[in-house]
Amino acid sequence: MNTVETTATQSDINASAHPISVLLVDDQVIIGEAVRRMLAEEPDIRFHHCQDPTQAIDRANAFGPTVILQDLEMPELDGLTLIKFFRANPSTRDIPLIVLSSREEPSTKAEAFVLGANDYLVKLPDRLEMLARIRYHSKGYVAQLERNEAYRKLADSQRQLAEEVAEAAKYVRSLLPEPIKKGPVRIDWRFLPSTQLGGDSFGYNWLDDDHFAVYLLDVSGHGVGSSLMSVSALNILRSQALPSTDFREPGQVLRSLNMAFAEELHDNKYFTIWYGVFRISTKQLAYSGGGHPPALLCNGGQRQDTDLTRLNSKGPMIGIMPDIPFATQTVQIESPAKIFLYSDGAYEIRLDNGEMWEFDKFVNFLGTAAHDTPVMDQLLTQIRKLQRLEQLDDDFSIMEIDL
Repeated sequence: MNTVETTATQSDINASAHPISVLLVDDQVIIGEAVRRMLAEEPDIRFHHCQDPTQAIDRANAFGPTVILQDLEMPELDGLTLIKFFRANPSTRDIPLIVLSSREEPSTKAEAFVLGANDYLVKLPDRLEMLARIRYHSKGYVAQLERNEAYRKLADSQRQLAEEVAEAAKYVRSLLPEPIKKGPVRIDWRFLPSTQLGGDSFGYNWLDDDHFAVYLLDVSGHGVGSSLMSVSALNILRSQALPSTDFREPGQVLRSLNMAFAEELHDNKYFTIWYGVFRISTKQLAYSGGGHPPALLCNGGQRQDTDLTRLNSKGPMIGIMPDIPFATQTVQIESPAKIFLYSDGAYEIRLDNGEMWEFDKFVNFLGTAAHDTPVMDQLLTQIRKLQRLEQLDDDFSIMEIDL
């Protein structure tokens, strides 16, 4: 087997990630030399001649052509069969293939196209026509390669971003407290992050032997910025790191948070919050809210939708209005009592008709859910059913507090 090969200068090849590369498969040396001379004056074209059709696949794999020129009448391997092999080989499946043959029968041409040929030339064609067809098919193939590469890079970037978001969501989840199964205050919760990193977080802790604090906040927007702000506020509440603030007084806590998280100092982000303190000795719940959905209280006994009292959040969102007081409200707890504390991702669900799930229907669902399964799990199943998605558009956060 004889091989004739010419290449452009290294600078020409480096000018493109996919230079025009022509592989000729033809057993005749004279044809190889003729095609080589046709392309010799084209510095941007690489050329390789393979005389042995049984080696054509290996040569194509090694050379990386952007177009294949192939004869049909060759010893040892029929040209039509070779077209099948090229189309069955993953690395050559999509490479444009131009039949270069002395056979002009319409039936032969038709069969070649059926098997996967892209073009058909009777050899030897005019040089200008040959160059035009090589450049035309190579240009389309290179565009396909570049498009596939762009899609691959985009997919890799999206996968990397998804992995980073998942890690961030895992970190946020690690900050959430363990459920409390025993004692005068028992708490269970469900948290499911959305497709984008959100700004929900919540927590609870004993302030002293008689006072127990519980809180849930939701930062505006999505992404790393919202999540970082949420984590920052959560850490401040857990560590009680607000100066001159009695954390047993919800109104004081929200006023201090409002001063610490002024919108203009935090990339124009703000958050809503509901903060409550339950006093064990008096069974009194003090609470305050800033733009947050109302907590729902079922006082004493059987849970019914008509029994759910809305503990409304009357203050403004945190960070919007500086130096404004936040009122503390109180309610007497009649054991056994239950409180639901949640973010808007638990009920702001867009239905198929474009409308939103009504808040009253959400409250009714909590009040009438079956008692044989945790109501929070029933709610999550209902939301997925309404939204028709496994992954939610917003963070789903809800706490069930038994007093």
